[in-house]
Amino acid sequence: MTLKTGLGAAALVALAGLTPTAGIAQGEVNIYSSRHYDTDERLYSDFEDATGITINRIEGNADELIARMQAEGRNSPADILLTVDTSRLERAKDAGVLQPIESAVLEARVPGYLQDAENEWFGFSQRSRIIFYDKQDVTEPPATYQDLADPKYKGQVCIRSGTNAYMQTLLAALVEHMGEEAARDWAAGVVANFARDPQGGDTDQLRGIVSGECDVVLSNTYYFARAIRTEVDGLSDSRDMIGWVFPNQDSTGAHMNLSGGGVAAHAPNKENAIKFLEYLASDQAQKYFSAGNDEYPAVPGVGLSPSVAELGFFKPDDVNLSAVAKQIPTAQKIFNEVGWK
Repeated sequence: MTLKTGLGAAALVALAGLTPTAGIAQGEVNIYSSRHYDTDERLYSDFEDATGITINRIEGNADELIARMQAEGRNSPADILLTVDTSRLERAKDAGVLQPIESAVLEARVPGYLQDAENEWFGFSQRSRIIFYDKQDVTEPPATYQDLADPKYKGQVCIRSGTNAYMQTLLAALVEHMGEEAARDWAAGVVANFARDPQGGDTDQLRGIVSGECDVVLSNTYYFARAIRTEVDGLSDSRDMIGWVFPNQDSTGAHMNLSGGGVAAHAPNKENAIKFLEYLASDQAQKYFSAGNDEYPAVPGVGLSPSVAELGFFKPDDVNLSAVAKQIPTAQKIFNEVGWK
């Protein structure tokens, strides 16, 4: 873990309830974050300059941070937990380290399906988990997540481990849509189509297409969009050979992964914590999620960066993610039962 305090840079943020303070200190806010992106530095510095509130930040693995907050209990200095994926946000809620909050700004700007039912967490950026394929070898790519289990793709599919949070949330969404039995059949069918045992991260799946080891893979969109915007070794120079499909466009829509946060259960600076979450829902912060980290904004109507826009428009799955989160234990059970390593 690393501790970062007092970030600073000149910027101006326009958001209801947040106005520049000409350097007049307005206290602090302590953020525990498992987001590991250097581009987020701009988010923090803009907030500091707009409010005079000093950000103190501790970074680490999501499970590590949740365990730390539990161990600290009422003495925890944490005001906010930021993390990636619905499964981890729900894990934090179940661990009792978050609290419900009231915010007219968040209620108005963050769509209801991207919020926890009890307002313990909110989504601030999204990534779609979609199908990528080798354009030369695959003439009829899968059109849906369900198609990944079709025997015609036997020996072609590369995918991440069943212990991966992105995969757990995707399967949980399929359980919510299809029911447990159909989702189990799907998972077993995908296992039968593996080109190799699950390994590596999303970028490794995409590189598997370049190397010829994989014909069809699942990846979050921002890993590929990053290779459009900047140089990604082993991927950017060969991305023209890769096609992509936003799945289930005639039905549920493409699955969305969430990055979000909530106010800590024993936040010593609760008011400042809510201000920071409201800032993350501002137009400027939302645009920076897209421009700085190739993500989709959570707030409707905010423009996309060129790298994200190049992937094209699509229908997202607007299933309630709070309901999906409740299916994550079932998803993990299914992965274990079908031998999805």
